[in-house]
Amino acid sequence: VSDASGCSMIALLHTGAAKFPQKLLSRARQAVSVLLPAGVLKGISSIVSRKLASHGFGASMAAMSSFPPQRYHYFLVLDFEATCDKPQIHPQEIIEFPILKLNGRTMEIESTFHMYVQPVVHPQLTPFCTELTGIIQGMVDGQPSLQQVLERVDEWMAKEGLLDPSVKSIFVTCGDWDLKVMLPGQCQYLGLPVADYFKQWINLKKAYSFAMGSWPKNGLLDMNKGLNLQHIGRPHSGIDDCKNIANIMKTLAHRGFIFKQTSKPF
Repeated sequence: VSDASGCSMIALLHTGAAKFPQKLLSRARQAVSVLLPAGVLKGISSIVSRKLASHGFGASMAAMSSFPPQRYHYFLVLDFEATCDKPQIHPQEIIEFPILKLNGRTMEIESTFHMYVQPVVHPQLTPFCTELTGIIQGMVDGQPSLQQVLERVDEWMAKEGLLDPSVKSIFVTCGDWDLKVMLPGQCQYLGLPVADYFKQWINLKKAYSFAMGSWPKNGLLDMNKGLNLQHIGRPHSGIDDCKNIANIMKTLAHRGFIFKQTSKPF
């Protein structure tokens, strides 16, 4: 292309598209269309689309603009399952440790961390625990300890770029129990430190009540019902609960809800 104005506009669209609002991109394309033949313009559009995809903006601008931007680059959806019985045993120990990495722009799942954990204080699962969670003895026998799993979580966080100070991420749980009670309680019992990234989170029940105006007494079941969503998998499966949380979050985001931290600083 010989026209200097056209060249500079192409460069602008090619290198800065990810930073521009939709209205400005539209005006820029209109300006270029005056300077360039339709075939060249079509090629530029293809370049811009590939550039946006390389920045993690998904397949289309339409999908991005269908809901407002979130405050976080990533949401880390977490739902523990732990040893349990009636009456309750003490201390409880985490036996399933799942995390879904949810892209804050697309609200799609990008990565999964999922491990089972060997309990040490009460190594034998109770029939009540297996019936509730679907976790049988063979799924936890010989698995890593909580300390080893926490080390692997840290490795996964680093690999996913989540420890970069410029990347904003936050955990999301269905209630405050997972990160306010369960993890710090077990870490204290075992003499393990709690990483700072576990010390702030979004309670989905609170977020849902802000968005919908009603408290979900039955947790995920009520939230799915209130949003006309089909429940995924079995209740009290950690990884299935995470998928339900992610689906509810995506639905609320598409309705225009902006997620904010609900936990108080430690």
